[in-house]
Amino acid sequence: MSNSAHSANTPPTFLRSKPGIALGMLLVIALFYLAREHYGHMLGLLPYMILLLCPLMHFFGHHHGGHSHHGETSDSTKDANRS
Repeated sequence: MSNSAHSANTPPTFLRSKPGIALGMLLVIALFYLAREHYGHMLGLLPYMILLLCPLMHFFGHHHGGHSHHGETSDSTKDANRS
């Protein structure tokens, strides 16, 4: 006999069971109709959401990319600027 983790004796998880699939389908349908009814409101807020993204990306995005100022002292920065 095989001792695999997916044996026939274990029940499926809730999301893979029939009630879980039905609940997921109902949630998708409800989200579709909610978005459809409030599409005009969301479209009116779109410019403000884009403007809100700018400071959020600035705040959270500075630890990635080409900034190499971490760990440099002011003396090494001055020496690099002279040459």
